[in-house]
Amino acid sequence: MKVVIVGGGAGGISTASNIRKLDENIEITVITRDNKVAYSPCAIPYVLSGDIESFDDIVMRTPEDYKKKNIEIIIESEVTAVDSKNKTVTYEKDGNETVLNYDKLVLSTGGNPFIPPMEGVDLDGVFRIRNIDDGIKVNEAIKNAKSAIVTGAGLIGIEIAFALKKRGLNVILSEMLPQIVPRSLDKDMSDILVKYLEMEGIDVVLGKPITKLIGEGKVEKACFGDDDYYDADLVIMATGVRPELKLAEMAGCEIGRWAILVTDRMETSVKDIYAVGDCVESKDLILGSNTISQLGTTAVRQSKTLARTICDKKSRFNPVLNSMVSKVGKLEFGAVGYTTSFAQQNRIRPVVQKVEALTRARYYPNAKPMDIKVICDGNGKIIGCQIIAEERVAERIDTMTLAITEGLTCFDLSNMEFAYAPPVSMVTDPLILAVEEVSKKFN
Repeated sequence: MKVVIVGGGAGGISTASNIRKLDENIEITVITRDNKVAYSPCAIPYVLSGDIESFDDIVMRTPEDYKKKNIEIIIESEVTAVDSKNKTVTYEKDGNETVLNYDKLVLSTGGNPFIPPMEGVDLDGVFRIRNIDDGIKVNEAIKNAKSAIVTGAGLIGIEIAFALKKRGLNVILSEMLPQIVPRSLDKDMSDILVKYLEMEGIDVVLGKPITKLIGEGKVEKACFGDDDYYDADLVIMATGVRPELKLAEMAGCEIGRWAILVTDRMETSVKDIYAVGDCVESKDLILGSNTISQLGTTAVRQSKTLARTICDKKSRFNPVLNSMVSKVGKLEFGAVGYTTSFAQQNRIRPVVQKVEALTRARYYPNAKPMDIKVICDGNGKIIGCQIIAEERVAERIDTMTLAITEGLTCFDLSNMEFAYAPPVSMVTDPLILAVEEVSKKFN
């Protein structure tokens, strides 16, 4: 059997590796635009900040490493056609066109950066960060820059803004919405993050989109609204990505509201064509409807399911909650499930409680403040959680991910056993404090 995988990102390369773990004989070919594979795009901001020394450090494996596993990686190549009837893909490399036959085809085409339509986006000094090459270009530009604007205050935008500030630039972080990280945090929680960023010297501009970029060949200024101008030696467009669907449409795959429709075995509507990663829709655990989950963790989980599917083993990809965690400077922030506003938009009347606690016993040195917000539905079932602190956020988000997955209520969780030691927690864990407080609203 011959498997051809289009895309060398987290979904594609992990699918290849997982297939090989299950079957030594399947012929595997991966075709990618990039000149590098098996690297972490999430680490790019931390290379820019200097926390990670080099871009080489975030490349885990080379095409030669995969060759030893009998996986062929074709780099710097563009797939231009898919013929699902004759089971072929056509790709271009170095000006030459090649046609490959396949028995199974995997589309892991990811997404393309979304660039808002505005004047000046093609000026020198305007960057999108999607891969290592983009990161390298920004790293070089920083050396000759004094000011930067990052537009789009999602995770990548915030992390890059902090990285540029750490490198000594004057930084503006802009977001057209009235808050940052709107998909994961409520405004009262995001305001805590904004306050921290401003304390670190980053100017945060909210509710005011960039309308145009100005410069003679190279960007010099950005215009916010009608007449607010800010200097900018470089501009980072961190305005999100849109699923790359061209090949899926060419193959005849059914497309949903946002991306490729797949089963819980990662099968598309076309026989022997599968899809994983940013280009597919996932099932939302709480509502049961389709959603987008453009996270590396999601792509890797999907790849494990798909590898088992291709190798004719039992498999199922579970619905998603889009749990996330990030760190900027000293501050960690994480979330899982629904925000208050998203619950309301989906006709759920949320019952919400925010508490302030400590990361360690009150008397233990260096205990840090921890803000926790818990969101329940009208029956007390937990549907969301947001946490901000200087330490130990990730493990608590993971705990709440498990709680929501298992359908626990705030009453269930308030009676559960938690480990305790003064250096790592309060005697009553902050999560317990939060669910105990929200439980009172049901009495």
